Amino acid sequence: MQVELADRAAARPSETGEAPPSSPAAAAAASAAAEDAPLLPGGGGGVRRRVVVSERFRQRSGSFRREVRRAAEETYLLTRLTLILLRYLGIGYRWIRQFLALCCYTFLLMPGFIQVVYYYFFSSQVCRSVVYGEQPRNRLDLYIPTDRTALKPVVAFVTGGAWIIGYKGWGALLGRRLAERGILVACIDYRNFPQGTIGDMVEDASQGIAFVCNNIASYGGDPERIYLVGQSAGAHIAACTLLHQAIKESGEGDASTWSIAQLKAYFGISGGYNLLNLVDHFHKRGLYRSIFLSIMEGEESLQKFSPLVMVKDPAARSAVSLLPRIFLFHGTSDYSIPSAESEAFFDALQQNGAKADLFLYDGKTHTDLFLQDPLRGGRDKLLEEIVTVIHNDNPDTSAQHLAVPVARRLVPEFMLMLAGRVSPF
Repeated sequence: MQVELADRAAARPSETGEAPPSSPAAAAAASAAAEDAPLLPGGGGGVRRRVVVSERFRQRSGSFRREVRRAAEETYLLTRLTLILLRYLGIGYRWIRQFLALCCYTFLLMPGFIQVVYYYFFSSQVCRSVVYGEQPRNRLDLYIPTDRTALKPVVAFVTGGAWIIGYKGWGALLGRRLAERGILVACIDYRNFPQGTIGDMVEDASQGIAFVCNNIASYGGDPERIYLVGQSAGAHIAACTLLHQAIKESGEGDASTWSIAQLKAYFGISGGYNLLNLVDHFHKRGLYRSIFLSIMEGEESLQKFSPLVMVKDPAARSAVSLLPRIFLFHGTSDYSIPSAESEAFFDALQQNGAKADLFLYDGKTHTDLFLQDPLRGGRDKLLEEIVTVIHNDNPDTSAQHLAVPVARRLVPEFMLMLAGRVSPF
């Protein structure tokens, strides 16, 4: 009898000609009621529940298929570019030795890499592959702090990778550490060689910065507190992007979608800023002259993409005055890019009216500042410097008043020491 009455009640709207609820709230209520309806034999409740469960299953399956398709596309692209790159590099003793050293280095740091990779793919704080442009590599990853009660300061990060193997995922450890300290991080991907040359890389970085400046508020970032960070080759690309934008703005006009004034500061970590001095240095370390010049669009373009040379150019004096505060970090035992690069760039900036600070870390190598030290846990001097600058810019919050979490160790010390000895960088 109860089942029969329920069926009559369900049929009554159609008998009277009334339309079903059309508002979103009514639709949501109807959907919830349908899901909670009892599974009556022969009634509509059981069918409704199966429809809801089936729809959710289809949505999850579709999302999973999209992720698999995207991963397959990226894997195919990277594999094809690797094969093209091997044709450029050839196979010689020096490259074999460097590759074996890289394998040993990676193996020794694997305990930390596994934890970082797990965080990258499974943390709810990470929003991966946000599209910022039309090129295949125009993607960025967002690391969003758990506390979303107010807009957060933002770091736009350009990763390193010798202009050849850069990838947005390399910034996962930095993104995690800064997000733990209440800073939203956007890791910008860009075309590597041979998919693109330095001009393409600078163009991609500029588009990524523009996206951050114009859209980060929708992700919880503060558009009034944006900081640019680059590491190694990424420091060079970011510095070039900064100076090229400043030169545009100091000219007759600029139609770009972002402005130097939107950046509070630039942090350059272990960067190279005078390509004229680095050609022979890189050649001795295995990045051969012919390849390096191909990346940099020929010998005639070295000055155009050397931030130090650009700063010294008298015609760029008005552009230099537009630059934000600049902080340079370098290890004195860096053999990949000598610390003299940051020292010379610092001197040139100061001599030409820019506000700059230089931090040298005694005995630190090219990867210590960016990898081994964060994996070591505890206090990270470079990270503390960056966080202090960012939080001191906020009148309501300072680094001293924040509950800074103590990072836990991800790799045993003896493995970090061995990794430092075999590092190819």
